[in-house]
Amino acid sequence: MEKTIGVLGAGTMGLGIAQVAAQCGHQVILADLNTNQLDKAKATLGVTLSKLVDKGKIDASAKLAIENRIQYASEIAAFVDCDFVIEAIIEDLEIKKSVFQALEKTVSSHCILASNTSSLSIASIGSALMNSERIIGIHFFNPAPIMPLVEIVPAIQTSTEALNSSIELIRSWHKTVVVCKDTPGFIVNRVARPFYGEALRIYEEGIADFATIDWAMVQLGGFKMGPFTLMDYIGNDVNYSVTESVFNAFYFDPRFKPSFTQKRYKEAGFYGRKTGRGFYDYSLDSTAPTPVMDEKLGGEILDRILSMLINEAIDAVFLQIASVKDVDLAMIKGVNYPKGLLAWADEIGLEEVLLRLEDLQLIYGEDRYRPNPLLRKMVRENQTFY
Repeated sequence: MEKTIGVLGAGTMGLGIAQVAAQCGHQVILADLNTNQLDKAKATLGVTLSKLVDKGKIDASAKLAIENRIQYASEIAAFVDCDFVIEAIIEDLEIKKSVFQALEKTVSSHCILASNTSSLSIASIGSALMNSERIIGIHFFNPAPIMPLVEIVPAIQTSTEALNSSIELIRSWHKTVVVCKDTPGFIVNRVARPFYGEALRIYEEGIADFATIDWAMVQLGGFKMGPFTLMDYIGNDVNYSVTESVFNAFYFDPRFKPSFTQKRYKEAGFYGRKTGRGFYDYSLDSTAPTPVMDEKLGGEILDRILSMLINEAIDAVFLQIASVKDVDLAMIKGVNYPKGLLAWADEIGLEEVLLRLEDLQLIYGEDRYRPNPLLRKMVRENQTFY
């Protein structure tokens, strides 16, 4: 018998998770205190599924079946018979704690309680529960029906049973699962910080403009989007806030230091595509800037950003945040990197990566560029990741 899935929060992410569960045959209860949001979610789902019908991905009967599997509710009490509840509400720790306390009073003792948080401590959320063994982080990427990656994050309180049940469930939804330690940013949002941060530093130093940095990363590095195009797509408000959150959570480690350039763009309301202007101008009469297509300059930009990304990926392994395989899988499936960073490091040569980082640290004299101890150890012992 299929598990009954509860989803709390009918915004874009909550609706996406509900859609995934319903498409995989589950009865789903999608709850939100805002009834207008529920109406909007129901209408949005109808449009989304109609597009899938038009594309031949599903037929009309499947569309109707998926819609019928989702019940809409405005009270947490509707989750009483759920086997699994996934929370997808505002990123506010105190609100989440209050909500999880209410959930625990409603659901059965065997129901697993999961948070879709991308930045908050699962252990802290779980501390609000009487039985914190049932808490777990299940972090989907937006849009949930399309993005293949899900980060599963056990807290120190989480039982082995809850972890294994969560992995089994999410894999049954045809998702790529990676398991990671309960640390700020998990895998993807932690390892990806230099993609943005180092690009901003390169711009601030006057080495290259936005368009040239983006050109280097896309044309020479094979990334789907350059960092400035991607920050505009995500939204400078959102991207800056995540960077600031990770920086604070890591006790102000200089590796994660936010950029004043991005802060000013956020303060000016230049969020990116959604406001019509970010690092680029998206108005109809605007002309895209022309990059400086200098392969030597572009190669130096790519080498610098990529070395920082690799160092961060190595740090995730060094601190046992996740396995080598899961770190690489997360970056390929979660943010569409052209290669796993650790496999890429092997390809470049770990000694070369170490030399690049040591050179940056020598020039700048900043702890930001310190090579990871695991990288030093592997070079000394002539090891590779694969």
